[in-house]
This record gives sequence, C-alpha cells and structure tokens, in this order.
Amino acid sequence: MQLFGSLYDKVMGWSKHRHAPKYLAGVSFAEASFFPIPVAVMLLPMALAKPAKAWNLAFITLVASVLGGIAGYLIGWGAYELVEPLFSHKADKLEVAKDWFAEYGVWIVLMAGFSPVPYKIFTITAGLLSMAFIPFVIASIIGRASQFYLIAFLAWKFGPSMEPKIRQYIEWLGWLVVILISALLLWMNLR
Repeated sequence: MQLFGSLYDKVMGWSKHRHAPKYLAGVSFAEASFFPIPVAVMLLPMALAKPAKAWNLAFITLVASVLGGIAGYLIGWGAYELVEPLFSHKADKLEVAKDWFAEYGVWIVLMAGFSPVPYKIFTITAGLLSMAFIPFVIASIIGRASQFYLIAFLAWKFGPSMEPKIRQYIEWLGWLVVILISALLLWMNLR
C-alpha cells in the first residue's frame, strides 16, 4: 500500500509555498493540543527541502508546539468536561498517562515531548491533574526542542544527501513508525 510516498511528496510541495512556515506553526500548535498527526511528519520534509532554514523551522515548530501544549494543559485544567466526548475513544490512554504521571512526574512530559507518542495526551493530562505549570512548560520546551532540533540538525547536516534516501524508503519508514507507535500503545494498554 503506497500511502507515505504521496503524503511526503505533498508535504515537500507545501514546503515551497510562501506560507509554509505558517502552516508548520499551525500544525505544530494543533498537534500539541488536539491534532492526531505528529508534527515531525511535516517538519522533516520541510527541513530537507530547505536545509539552510532547518534551524528556523525547528524554532517555529518549538514555539508553536509549546504554545499548543499550554493550550492542551488549559483544556485539561479548565475545560476537560466540555471536550471529554471528543477524547472518549482515548479514555484508556488518558488513564495510562495518569498512571505514568503518578509514577514519573514531570519526566513523563519531557519524554513525551521527545517521543512520537501523541503529545496532546500528556498536555491534557498534565492540566487535568493540575501539574505544576512552570515545570510543565520547562519540560515541554526541553522535550520538544530535543526532537525538533535533532530533526533540524540531521536535515542541515545531511539534507541534500539524505532526501533521496528518505524518499526511496519513505514507505518502509512510515510503516515502521506506525508499527512502533502501535506497539507502544499496545504495551501501554497491557500494563
């Protein structure tokens, strides 16, 4: 099934649009609070298309993602009852996230910020549990910056040589990420 190649080509096309940084910021904000697609799916091809701008794109992604994380925190803190029906299919994942918060505290936000795990689950749960706000923001900045600046570094350092290889193996890479996320979610449910 050819799914990721066409998506990759579409995002590469979007990366050349004059409003590409605004699109990236919008997706980054939304992904941290309610959108289901990881922002790295958009950041990596955009950074590969313009390796000289990779650091700037990582910064835009970081700022928008942390602001989106704050929005997710506020949803959990003050408006969860209003949006709970939208997350009813994720109730089991929220319960697992609550358990992880109880066990790991602020470290779970840092880990979620770096990993491909849906970050919004942790931002909303942090607000729902009234986690201390400043540590939440600091952990979000560190976790998200680690992911986005790693992508920027790889694109900046290896962009022109890496892009054809990524395009060649995009289907395998895409399905590998889906399998890894599915395995992680399955593991979370079995705990």
